[in-house]
Formats: sequence, C-alpha cells, structure tokens
Amino acid sequence: MLVTDIVDERAVAFMRAFSSPRESAVAAKLREATAEHPRRNMQIGMEQGRLMAQLATMIGARRCLEVGVFTGYSALCVAERLPPDGTLVACDISEEYTAIGKPFWEEAGVADRIELRLGPASDTLAALIDEGRNGSFDFAFIDADKDGYDDYYEKCLRLTRNGGIVVLDNAFLRGATYDLGNEKDRTVTMRGLLAKISTDERVDASILPVGDGIVIACKR
Repeated sequence: MLVTDIVDERAVAFMRAFSSPRESAVAAKLREATAEHPRRNMQIGMEQGRLMAQLATMIGARRCLEVGVFTGYSALCVAERLPPDGTLVACDISEEYTAIGKPFWEEAGVADRIELRLGPASDTLAALIDEGRNGSFDFAFIDADKDGYDDYYEKCLRLTRNGGIVVLDNAFLRGATYDLGNEKDRTVTMRGLLAKISTDERVDASILPVGDGIVIACKR
C-alpha cells in the first residue's frame, strides 16, 4: 500500500509537492522501475522514503539496519542521507529482488555504504549481536515477513543505541489490524506486537498513517 485511505488523492498530491527532502532522481527511477514489478505492492511509497530519510538525518545516523530490502528503494533513500563513511546493513533472503536495486545504488554513488547480507534476517541480526554490535546502530527499518516481526524488533532494539530509532512497516495490514472482526493469525500477531510496543518502557512509540501504517519507536 502506497497511501492509506485516510488521505485522498488531492492531499497526496499536495504532500508530494511540499515534502522535503526531495526524492533524488535515482531513487525516483528505482521506485518507477519497481512499480512494474509483479510484487510491486511490497514497495514503500515516496512519502515513507522521504520520512525515513529525514529521520535518519535528524538523528545524525551513521550506522543503520534494514530488515527486508525487496528491490532496494528504502535502502537507497536512507543510504543517500548517510555520511560517506556511513553503513547500512541490509538483510534479505532474495538475491533476485535485491539485484534489481544494485545498479541504482551504484548510480547514486552509495553502493559502498550498503552492506547486503543475504540469508534469514534473524540469523543475520543474531550474528551482529554475537559480533558485539549491541547499541552500535542509530536507525533500523523492519519490513519483512510479519511472523518474524517480534523477533526482528527485539534484536533491532538490542542493536540500536539509546536515542536511536526503530521503524516498523505495515502496522495497518491494509486495515486488518483495526478491523476488530479480523481474527486471522497474521492480524492477531501484529496486534499483539503493537500492543506490546505501546506499553514497552524501553521506547517512546507512535503509529503514523503513512503508507500502510508505520511505527516509529525511539529507544530510551
């Protein structure tokens, strides 16, 4: 979902005309290329990419995590805002999907900032913990299989510094989470995680109606 039903098309057009930082030409090309992909619904929207880029900039992010890369648009949006020696560790299981983004990362001049680790994200995050990387990351973005969200959240929180930010995508599940009559396993699991985060004393958290709903959790 690129834009929620909460805002109409006129509002979306207005926001896109106003928002800053501007989407780079290379990011726009990757977003448009992904729009032709059969799994294009997995792509985040322009507004969300801009917001994540701004959040990373606001906290002076140098070390970032991403769980779920798809074609690499979100990784590109964040990597463009990192300093030259910054790093984004990008976790995904698909060489096919991530290969789409690599030429765009190169064109944007940020390929050397993106460390792609292919394999189960839970294992990659556990390896980072074992490497002694707890508290060393500034920003994390979670947008992968929903059954793994709780595990990803816990591990990203361990890896993120105090004052760092963890963002989770798809909080709305296209309206399922706030449709209280929806009792599908995936929906119940997401609701449970959202309830947990809302009372988690380790973070200050909010849900924003951007894309399919995003959680922004700032680690205390």
